[in-house]
Amino acid sequence: MEKKRLDVQTKFSGLFQRPGEPLFVTKSSGRVYYDLPENTLRDRYRPIGQALAERFGADAQTRVPVKDVGTPDIAFALEIPRRGPFTLFADTHQEIAGKLIEMFMDQPDAEDLLGLAAYCRSRLNPELFQYALSVAVQHRKDTRKVAIPSALHTFPEKFVDPVVITKLMEEGRAVDPGNRMAVEIPMNYTASNNEPEQAMAYFREDIGLNLHHWHWHLVYPARGPIAVVNKDRRGELFYYMHTQMMAHYNLHRFSNGMSRVEPLNSLRQPLMPPYYPKMIQSFTGRSFPSRYPNMSLSDVMRDTVVVRIADVENAIKEVILAIDAGSITTSDGTRISLNNKKGIDYVANMVEASAITPNTAYGNFHNNGHALIAAIHDPKGTYLESFGVMGGTTTACRDPIFFRWHTFIDDVFRRHKNKLAPYSAAELIYSNIQVLKVVTKVQSSSQSAADNTLLTFWQRSQVDLGTGLDFGPTGSIFASFTHLQNAPFVYQIQVLNGESSPRLGTVRIYLLPTVNEKGTALSFEEQRKYSLELDTFKVSLNPGVNNITRKSLDSSVTIPYERSFRNISQSTVAGNDDFRFCNCGWPAHLLIPKGSPAGIGYIQCVMVSDYTKDVVIDFDETQDCNDTHSFCGLRGKKYPDAQAMGYPFDRKFGTDVQSVADLTRKYSNIASTPVQIRFTNTVIART
Repeated sequence: MEKKRLDVQTKFSGLFQRPGEPLFVTKSSGRVYYDLPENTLRDRYRPIGQALAERFGADAQTRVPVKDVGTPDIAFALEIPRRGPFTLFADTHQEIAGKLIEMFMDQPDAEDLLGLAAYCRSRLNPELFQYALSVAVQHRKDTRKVAIPSALHTFPEKFVDPVVITKLMEEGRAVDPGNRMAVEIPMNYTASNNEPEQAMAYFREDIGLNLHHWHWHLVYPARGPIAVVNKDRRGELFYYMHTQMMAHYNLHRFSNGMSRVEPLNSLRQPLMPPYYPKMIQSFTGRSFPSRYPNMSLSDVMRDTVVVRIADVENAIKEVILAIDAGSITTSDGTRISLNNKKGIDYVANMVEASAITPNTAYGNFHNNGHALIAAIHDPKGTYLESFGVMGGTTTACRDPIFFRWHTFIDDVFRRHKNKLAPYSAAELIYSNIQVLKVVTKVQSSSQSAADNTLLTFWQRSQVDLGTGLDFGPTGSIFASFTHLQNAPFVYQIQVLNGESSPRLGTVRIYLLPTVNEKGTALSFEEQRKYSLELDTFKVSLNPGVNNITRKSLDSSVTIPYERSFRNISQSTVAGNDDFRFCNCGWPAHLLIPKGSPAGIGYIQCVMVSDYTKDVVIDFDETQDCNDTHSFCGLRGKKYPDAQAMGYPFDRKFGTDVQSVADLTRKYSNIASTPVQIRFTNTVIART
């Protein structure tokens, strides 16, 4: 047995593993045992506590002593049944989660937190517990070094075909760890090709995409201590991250010959297309309900969730009236103008009404829309059905209706943005800075392409799901899955500094589409609407010509594969920065759209703006998880860029700029180059 002092990682890691198992069952492949006070055990196990300790603790390498914290008052959290449904999109559930987060945050030290968490773990809904503890752990100073496993490792059934779970259990039980083979997750298992929307399943059901959406909402919770919720420009980040997600989705649709998403403009019309998720929730043993063709929404009147369609419609109306009026009234009666750079932050905080909404009178139509759709199959709870996939941040993106709902929400945001005056020449120009040339080159030992041609293909990867299989075999059990990937590439940017002294610049790289699914040219306004941020970074510009090289893998938007699909055994290494807050970010394998075999044309636009006007705080992107600030901000700091998110494409341009050519002709600090994205329908195994 180990005698060394236990680090905080070892103490907390087991709390996140196999959420349906009691904590007294050994964790970390049988190496770690929690010595639980009698009071922490549930009534069922308390009389046999000593026998449990002898059975499970005898051979453990490490024993974690757990402090007795008495009998905490957690009655409020028990309103959500342990084996019942939980959704962060219901106000009551969100309030309960926020109160539990506060309770975890209020503990005086890590030992008390561990004791309280151990007590709660066996009594509360596993999803509620895992969410609240994850938020608290990553926001407390004494636990911020704890690696939080991804939802893939705690609830793998939310990401894979349930048949795979059965096969994983069989492989784990029948085969010794050293001889186990990976079980393949089918690429298409939710519908046949007879369903047109199935062409987008590789994107909607992508594990990395859904992990990103889950982790973003973990970093930016809607309820809890105000210091946790009220992060700098939280509302604007909600708007921008989701708007960029919608742009990605539409460009992938164009790649597959599909039209742009139709917004969900009415809550009174039958919903299409349908969705059949084919997933089971392990801790309830029930399947995620299907949403059949042409189902209609009804008022949700369940025990802990009440949402009325009329209330959602009224909230939408109130937000739109405020946007059109150009101002809002806060809860204390203060009038605040929206027609400025900060307006989007207020608008988004009304659309997703968190603890920092300016006024609850504007409702919470984003979350309530999710809740209505998530309960469409059983709005009154008559049949004791759980929520559909739209009820969870880990699963919502799987349903095509998610993108219809968020397209409507995007239209609300654009209604506000379109009221803002175009950026002036002074706000766009960087005097005596000229972007001379932009070239993008694929950098791959196995693939080559002409300059300004990007390559996409399928890749087969593996992930260890052993720690998410409740009551399953110990050790690693791998699943293989196929996902889109792009060959790494590098930007070569030539910039002329016409001044006699060095200057600092912010390089902003965007990808703009040129055609829709039919090959018809897009207007500049449409190009702006679907522009994708690829990277934003700081550069030093010496007098004269500067040659800048930047790798796609260094993007300020994305996290690499290793951090999206982090191995749980690696995440338990103490002090490993790669497995903490760093896991917030867009998956690198989805940085660029799919393209087509013949190639689809895009415009790569590069802008160099004045860093001295952009900077809020100076930071090192190679340190402390600072490399995905575009979508995730900086931990515990202000958002580092003073410009609006999406600048300069977040606003309409003046009448003198009606094309990318007009833009680059007028501003020498902006340049563009045509690029092609070519897709090859082959599968390459990750090496």
